[in-house]
Amino acid sequence: MNSETGLRLDVWLWRARLFRTRALSTDHVKRKGVRLSRSGQTRRTDKPATVVSVGDIVTFGRGPHIQTLQILALGDRRGPAEEAQALYKLLENE
Repeated sequence: MNSETGLRLDVWLWRARLFRTRALSTDHVKRKGVRLSRSGQTRRTDKPATVVSVGDIVTFGRGPHIQTLQILALGDRRGPAEEAQALYKLLENE
C-alpha cells in the first residue's frame, strides 16, 4: 500500500497521537468501531485495517465525548505532538 494514497485506520489514529499505542488504537476500533465518511457516504467499521485517505472524516467516541476529525495528511511516522496535530482538523459535532 502506498502511504500517499492510503493508510490503515489504526496506524493513522496512532500516528495522529489519538492513542498512546498502536495496540490501543487497534483494540478501540475492534471493540467500539469508528464511523468513516468519504465522498458523502458514511459507514461504520470495526476493522483496524480499513484504509483511510486524505479528506476522509473519522468519528469515534473517547469516553463521554465524540470526536470528529478530517484527515489532512497521512504522515510518515509517529512524530511530536505538533507534527501529529497537523495530520487532522477537529470538526465541530452538530
